[in-house]
Amino acid sequence: MAIEKTELHKRIESGKPLLLAELSPPKGGDPSPVRAAAKRFAGKVHAVGVSDNRDGVHMSAIAAASLFIAEGVEPIVHVTTRDRNRIALVSDCLGAQALGIRNLLCTTGTHQTLGPARGARNVFDIDSIQLLGMYGGLADDGSLVGEERFEGAGPFCLGTTASPYADPLEMQVIRLAKAVAAGSKFIITQPVFDVERFESWWSEVTKRGLHEKAAIIAGIQPLANADIAQAYAGRRPIPMIPDAVLQRISASSDKSVQRAVGLEIALETVQRLSGLKGVRGFEVRGDADADIAIELIEKSGLGIN
Repeated sequence: MAIEKTELHKRIESGKPLLLAELSPPKGGDPSPVRAAAKRFAGKVHAVGVSDNRDGVHMSAIAAASLFIAEGVEPIVHVTTRDRNRIALVSDCLGAQALGIRNLLCTTGTHQTLGPARGARNVFDIDSIQLLGMYGGLADDGSLVGEERFEGAGPFCLGTTASPYADPLEMQVIRLAKAVAAGSKFIITQPVFDVERFESWWSEVTKRGLHEKAAIIAGIQPLANADIAQAYAGRRPIPMIPDAVLQRISASSDKSVQRAVGLEIALETVQRLSGLKGVRGFEVRGDADADIAIELIEKSGLGIN
């Protein structure tokens, strides 16, 4: 009996706009914050991305995603190749499917030396492009892990990330084309702060017609205050927050004013990117401040119909 595609997969194939959120699981084993977050975003987005130890050690993304399902929210599990070899990656994939999770975002992961677990050894057995191909073909070909096939595996709705700000720009577009060829159905970009640079990247993406082969979704991260903005701007890889944005949100020492300005900047970004032909939707990050993320969704007029 054929397994039905996920609702996200069907939405992507419909050509309709997409609205996603992204959250990090808690740094602990208490499920209540996950359930509370799921309730807050239920009915407001088409799916919620669950990050995989992006900025330190968190609750398992697969475990957190199963809690989202229990609350009626469709999850997208992030899977990083930094921490697992191909055996563990396939095992996690099959385990996710057993729990009803078939939306998977394949990423390489930020190097551990850029986070608090600097002493941890990385793995990087395969990269995110190879992971896409491996996951997409598990039902027919398990040769990467020494198996013939994994009957009943999938169908998965596979996605990956894009880096409009990494140099050289041309190489990032080539990587994106490889991801699409490997089976990525959707692409989520790094959070957009420098709209001009994004537009340059978008011009190259559309010249190749990549936006017609996969749903490309712009990442949006509302900056709740100047401290968050400065901290994010100081991280590596560089997120490309223009100085003008930092100066604007830091102009007042009043945190409430900074929050209002951060929300205003995010709303302006959504409006500008909405004018780019072919952008399929947005993913709003709610890690630092779920309240401002939900307020952005409501004030932007972005709906899930």
